[in-house]
Amino acid sequence: MQKLYRGRLVDHVQLVVRDLDASRRFYEAVLDVLGIKIDFEAEGMFGADELAISTADSEGAQGKLTGPTHLAFQAEDEAMVEAFYKAGLAAGGTDNGAPGERANYHPGYYAAFLLDPDGNNIEAVYHGAHERSAAAVEISFEMPSQA
Repeated sequence: MQKLYRGRLVDHVQLVVRDLDASRRFYEAVLDVLGIKIDFEAEGMFGADELAISTADSEGAQGKLTGPTHLAFQAEDEAMVEAFYKAGLAAGGTDNGAPGERANYHPGYYAAFLLDPDGNNIEAVYHGAHERSAAAVEISFEMPSQA
């Protein structure tokens, strides 16, 4: 019996892109169908949960583009994978693998792949029927006051 663990390895990812507006249209569309909203914005960047998208001149980008990178987002079911694919194509993504089962990965692995406007390979994957031990890891904190 194999077990897969998700949500415990990567804390956050930053993609540095050429065209922030084009990336915003793409990621807003694909994340929306996955039930994730853009939840932060700053000068030259935006993001959702563990993902930050920025320009090369934003703080922390060090003036360099990233990529190509492969990111895989978790989907709740096959229909969500298909909606991701359609929304991404409509928002400027390029087909890199239509929705379907990839049994060579593991039984029940259902995924779709798109290239974002910067050529990053962005995937939505449903791992088949399974139980989740938790919907997410929640971290709570208060920011110290700025004096």
